[in-house]
Amino acid sequence: MDKSQRSETQQAEMEAKADEESIDRASGLAPKLIYEVIRREGEEELERTTRGLIWSGIAAGMMISFSVVGEAVLRTYLPDAPSSYLIENLGYSLGFLVVILGRMQLFTENTITTVLPVMHDFCATMVLRMLRLWSIVLAANVVGAFAVALLYVYTPALPADITPAMIELSEHATGFAPHVAFFRAIPAGILVAAIVWMMPQAESASFLLIATFTWLIAAGDFTHIVAGSVEMAYLMVQGKLGFIDAMTRFFLPVFLGNVIGGTVIFTLTAYGQVKDEVEQDS
Repeated sequence: MDKSQRSETQQAEMEAKADEESIDRASGLAPKLIYEVIRREGEEELERTTRGLIWSGIAAGMMISFSVVGEAVLRTYLPDAPSSYLIENLGYSLGFLVVILGRMQLFTENTITTVLPVMHDFCATMVLRMLRLWSIVLAANVVGAFAVALLYVYTPALPADITPAMIELSEHATGFAPHVAFFRAIPAGILVAAIVWMMPQAESASFLLIATFTWLIAAGDFTHIVAGSVEMAYLMVQGKLGFIDAMTRFFLPVFLGNVIGGTVIFTLTAYGQVKDEVEQDS
């Protein structure tokens, strides 16, 4: 083979390699690879210290309040028009964008992230580690929600103009009958788990992904345990919502619905599509 033929062969190989890379980029990550990325992230989360989980969870509980504030601002200042409802719900995405892109501990994300390692290596120890993380993060999220609610109620941190909208949104979010709150929480749990599942291949589209799916949670009038805890706390610190009603009409039903949506429905079905491949490799 002369020099020109070798050059043509190398050129053809380089073009074939470039074509293969283009196909790989276009096809995105295979489900098995998405599963592995999330599983490894879950293992890292399970290894985090209690102190780290607490502070990250409190920060998430506080930052998610901007979902309520954003929605209240838009509701206050948008003109009274049929389309205003859909536009004001864009504000709901703000807190989720801060929390998810900021890598803070949000309970509903952990209904998939920390469940996959447990399913991969199912044993009592792994289950207990997952429940430990769940309880710490959820408690920290609620503490953060109450801390920011105290700020909003007892200081001039927010303009008085948006207070009526804050109260209206909070009363609506916590005013469902228990069974309605439960069933409305299931789609919210599914949607947050779907965000986590798609994030590894979203790359530069992460902002749009989070904004779209969390907008749908608000526009669909679904219930979310952490964002809703801000609304619950906002009413409780003003004496507008009692503890028993808060627990039975909002917190417990929404908690169960989010877990069923995120873990039982989305995570189990997502795991089911890669289970055979994972077992073959193990």
